[in-house]
Amino acid sequence: MLWAAALLFLLSSAVCGAVEPLLDPPQQQLQQQQQQSLLGPGDWVSIAVTGQPEANSYVNADGTITVPLAGNIPVSGISPDQAAARVAKALKDGGYFVDPHVVVRATQPQSQFVSVVGEVQAQGRYPITSRTSIVDLLAQAGGMKDTAADVGYVLRKDDAGNINRYPVNLNVLANAKMPATPLLGGDSLLVPRAEHFSIEGEVASPGRYRIEPGMTVMQAIARAGGITERGSERRIQLKRVGKPGQYQTVHAKPGDPVQPDDIIRVKESIF
Repeated sequence: MLWAAALLFLLSSAVCGAVEPLLDPPQQQLQQQQQQSLLGPGDWVSIAVTGQPEANSYVNADGTITVPLAGNIPVSGISPDQAAARVAKALKDGGYFVDPHVVVRATQPQSQFVSVVGEVQAQGRYPITSRTSIVDLLAQAGGMKDTAADVGYVLRKDDAGNINRYPVNLNVLANAKMPATPLLGGDSLLVPRAEHFSIEGEVASPGRYRIEPGMTVMQAIARAGGITERGSERRIQLKRVGKPGQYQTVHAKPGDPVQPDDIIRVKESIF
């Protein structure tokens, strides 16, 4: 049976740290959506009806399976449990059983693919199994580029047809101690380009740097080697793109969060 029983979103509060805001939607909601992978053409399934011999069936090109007595039942794009409910209804509606108990299991999944797009070496659709993690998927795509961000997104369509976006800390996933991350057929993994900020003025190494999750102005300054002897922690300016698309200059506090394309300037001390 093809199960995806682990949580997709693996970031516990102990691991997340600076990326704590990424814990939305709640883990419980995401877990409910990940109970099973979806069936599709090419999958082999077993069909067990209480009191009857177990039967095997193949998901045809039209997305149906052939069930003894019930005939062809559409199952493509739904979970094995949902397929079992459809089979049970067909058997009951046909007058073959009063209240049948049906279990459908995917025995040989063939139809599960996940698309990988963004900052990877080879974008495309890759096959997965119930054991394929995001790390495995990235390996199939040739790994991430140097320009890749630390946070990626799994895109998944819900029952209403809406596409939900679930953040995944790609940097943490490199930790061998982390458990495997299951995926569902039809998912997409988006690896965005890393966001950057610039820093100039009285710092040891002015330049353009990658934004780390939760980075503050003072952490950005530390990333640039810290303030020189001539600089002042009290005289930090921040240029940020405003709504009209033009830079606006404001006084920055050390604890202010850094946003993409910010320009931080540490000015000379006046004393």
